[in-house]
Amino acid sequence: MKAIGTTGPRPADDPAALVAFEAPEPELRPHDLLVDVRAVSLNPVDAKVRRRLTPADGRPAILGYDAAGVVRAVGEAVSLFKTGDEVFYAGQIDRPGSNAERHVVDERIVGPKPRSLTFVEAAALPLTVITAWELLFDRMKAGPAEAETLLVVGGAGGVGSALIQIARAKTALRVVATASRPETAKWCLDLGAHAVIDHSGPIDEALTAAGEAPPRYIAALTHTPRHFEALARALAPQGVIGVIDDLAGVDANLLKDKSAALVWEMMFARSELQTPDMIRQHELLAETAELVDAGQIRTTLTETLGRLSADTLREGHRRLESGTTIGKLALEGF
Repeated sequence: MKAIGTTGPRPADDPAALVAFEAPEPELRPHDLLVDVRAVSLNPVDAKVRRRLTPADGRPAILGYDAAGVVRAVGEAVSLFKTGDEVFYAGQIDRPGSNAERHVVDERIVGPKPRSLTFVEAAALPLTVITAWELLFDRMKAGPAEAETLLVVGGAGGVGSALIQIARAKTALRVVATASRPETAKWCLDLGAHAVIDHSGPIDEALTAAGEAPPRYIAALTHTPRHFEALARALAPQGVIGVIDDLAGVDANLLKDKSAALVWEMMFARSELQTPDMIRQHELLAETAELVDAGQIRTTLTETLGRLSADTLREGHRRLESGTTIGKLALEGF
């Protein structure tokens, strides 16, 4: 089958960074679906893995996580889906990726594709929705009726775009997003943020200047080491900072006097570690599909880069690494 993979760490503009090749057909495990991939989307983790991965066997390693497609075959233990079902999912970090004609994925981390979305619109959602949902409810443990503030640092990114919408659809939280450009601020407001502040300076000062209350929940989604001291000052006593990026150089002792918590979200943990509750990702994707079809959450797709090819995928990685993308970039299948 057709696939695109990496043979080793290279810059995104290197023609050898991502190459087209013929891959063997994937083999099904008992809980697996074999999916005809109709669309994929890009996330920062795609580029991060490309920059550090050297395949052990010398063959190209297939990257990619977000996908939407049609079930072609099912494993012997599958009970949630059948052949012909339309699905969307974010895959696993420890298995071959979705940048291929066909892909195998455990049914317990797959959701039914929203009926109201195209495949490419649906492919933009899974990884960021799972990350945002788990961060808000499983890690920070926000309650649905709390009259508190949620600060979303980097609201126009993929996870931020999902988190703003989930918080508005599922909680009573006041959602304050951060952005630094007029177009990203507008994007956040259009998605439902109650207010937007500028993160180009100290975030605590921007919150105070805007008259916002100290947030009980802070979703630190980007450049956390740069912002951490300001976030620690801004956080309400006994609040929670939830992070998804690396924390090199961060001093967690800054949270001690507030008896505050620092929690991690890694959406691949459930599937990689085969946790007993990994089916929660199926359940939350199914609920997301219902919210989308009810008009409460929209796709965060901003641009389709064309059909999946080595050239279009490298362009997508290049744009990701520019740090200027809004929402999500996606590609149609081969």
